[in-house]
Amino acid sequence: MKNNVLYYSVGALLYCPANKESVSDSIIHETFGTKYSLALCLEDTINDDYVTEAEQILIASLNKIFIQYQIKPFYLPKIFIRVRNPKQIRRLTKSIGQSIEIVTGFIIPKFNLDNATDYINEIIRANELVSKNIYMMPIYENSSIIDLRNRIDILYALKDSLSQIEDRVLNIRVGGNDLCHMFGFRRHSNESIHRIRPISDIFSDIITVYGLDYVVSGPVWEYYAGDNWKNGLLQEIADDKLCGFTGKTAIHPNQIPLINQAYQVSRTDFNDAQAILNWNKNSNAFVSGNEVKERMNEYKTHINWATQMIYMAEAFGIAD
Repeated sequence: MKNNVLYYSVGALLYCPANKESVSDSIIHETFGTKYSLALCLEDTINDDYVTEAEQILIASLNKIFIQYQIKPFYLPKIFIRVRNPKQIRRLTKSIGQSIEIVTGFIIPKFNLDNATDYINEIIRANELVSKNIYMMPIYENSSIIDLRNRIDILYALKDSLSQIEDRVLNIRVGGNDLCHMFGFRRHSNESIHRIRPISDIFSDIITVYGLDYVVSGPVWEYYAGDNWKNGLLQEIADDKLCGFTGKTAIHPNQIPLINQAYQVSRTDFNDAQAILNWNKNSNAFVSGNEVKERMNEYKTHINWATQMIYMAEAFGIAD
């Protein structure tokens, strides 16, 4: 679903363990800035023995944020909850109470054929329980998509299953580190994940299957300090964009400004996009040099790109 700026607006998605009690104050005091989304994780970042405790901390954090926002508004990011299993979705939707108003949706880890139906049904039920839209963002990181003999069939089968709630799928996300883990790969701060061919081939197949209909977000970059981390992040985002990804998972607040900056639309791209979308349909020519006469604009060829640029400019801004 790519027909609204909403699907492009997740942007930098900052991951945080759901049992981090200070996260509510960080949001209330705008410690992370004013342009990001937030994932409160109940899965890999939480010890298996402390899930119930983490859920209670999560609920308390959301309630605190909700109450304080009524008293004095502040920047409220899109908030997502990364669950462990389908049943958590319904249980949390009910337990969170009125604070569900500040929850955008749920992140589905290791989305695969074995759990897809259950997760989709729970998202449908969650939307029936509350008077607002509840979205989902499935993560493609399960080992089943490594096998070349079945990958394409699995990806299309999962896409078919999502079609019934396509408008509720805010992004398709990829688990770059999880996929690397299976091979024993780990990139350094001067290496883009797109240079790891077995992983980049999986990404390419996901973009091919989903990129026409969904916004697909880029993988996490695990460096946030030290030598070359900024240049490495910006290079990987450049590769992300060229390969069809929009937005990126962040694991540290330091990464947020760079992600936002990297996804701003250049003035040239914005002007060209506007020119293409405003093309005179009665013209005898559908091709022309752009305003500064440095490249060709072609209406029929570049219309999809132009539409995306306008959404991106609205979501991330224009770089002058």
